[in-house]
Amino acid sequence: MIKRFLNTFREKSLNERFFFILGIIFLFLYFVLGCFFILVKDFPFDISFLFFVIFVFILIIYSIFL
Repeated sequence: MIKRFLNTFREKSLNERFFFILGIIFLFLYFVLGCFFILVKDFPFDISFLFFVIFVFILIIYSIFL
């Protein structure tokens, strides 16, 4: 399975590989940002806890389906 993935990855054009890696980076970035907001207690904006949880949930879901 990994061998097949590497073969198809090598067959892609340079643009396709670039955007694939860029997508993985943004997936990781948004997911880590959402988890960081969950762990930080002193959020710099004055919003209610409910809206804060909704914002973090949307950020993590957006990272998965980006």
